[in-house]
Amino acid sequence: MRWPTLPTLWGSIRKPEALKQLKAALDPLINREIDNLRIPIDAAAAFEPSQIGTIVGTLTDAVLPHIALKTGIGLTKASGILGDREGYPDFVHRSGYRIELKGLFKDNPAVKLKKPPTRREPSARLTQKVTTKNVRETQDALLILVYQLDQTASDKNILSPRIVDLEVFPVIDCILARDHRLTSRGGRWFGDFETPTVLSNAGKRKLANGTKLNLATYGRKESEGHDFNEDTNFGKLKRIPYQPLQEFLAKNGTSFAGKGDYPKPWRISPQYQGVADDDD
Repeated sequence: MRWPTLPTLWGSIRKPEALKQLKAALDPLINREIDNLRIPIDAAAAFEPSQIGTIVGTLTDAVLPHIALKTGIGLTKASGILGDREGYPDFVHRSGYRIELKGLFKDNPAVKLKKPPTRREPSARLTQKVTTKNVRETQDALLILVYQLDQTASDKNILSPRIVDLEVFPVIDCILARDHRLTSRGGRWFGDFETPTVLSNAGKRKLANGTKLNLATYGRKESEGHDFNEDTNFGKLKRIPYQPLQEFLAKNGTSFAGKGDYPKPWRISPQYQGVADDDD
């Protein structure tokens, strides 16, 4: 459905000027300590980055309204429209824009964390709960907060997350890119934007042989033998082929895609080419 256009201070969030103004309004969050989480510096090596990310993501969602009050940035918690534990969107800004929050962990070389055996993809994602059914295309923004563990200002023996960067993007452009990636690779939605699925190996073989695919059912595991399986990586930030988003991920040294084909073929800026982490 199309949501009605509601008044926003700087016009459609899809316009560069609106993004610029909203980011400027939120910039006071940069360098803020999330000191509700305090880790002794000699205990940090027991944590993996993914564990810190889960803790900080949950904590930030809870305390950001309080941080917003201290900084005067005009964010309040949204009531949510999905009726679930994690409603959409997360916040409303006094300028009229609705904001979905995602956190991005950035490694601090000065802090020794437990290193996983393989490089892990950040888990933040725009899930299947966020679709064209509930996104207001001129009003909804994706806010990504980048944080790293740093010594606190009050005690150098204690680490707390500190926000080091942020950016805002139109949610509608991110989910359109996300869904294009799904369907352009042979995947499809089951139900009314309920379950995103990808071609299974069996489905790929049938497609190669010109055999008709079964569009009535899907599975979760290859062993179940369905032509489609639920996409367990759906909506992860690195897998959303929206160029401004990928360049922001690259700028902050996390896993990103170096190329995409939405809304037309693009490649990321040359300075990031050497560390792109494109998937199949």
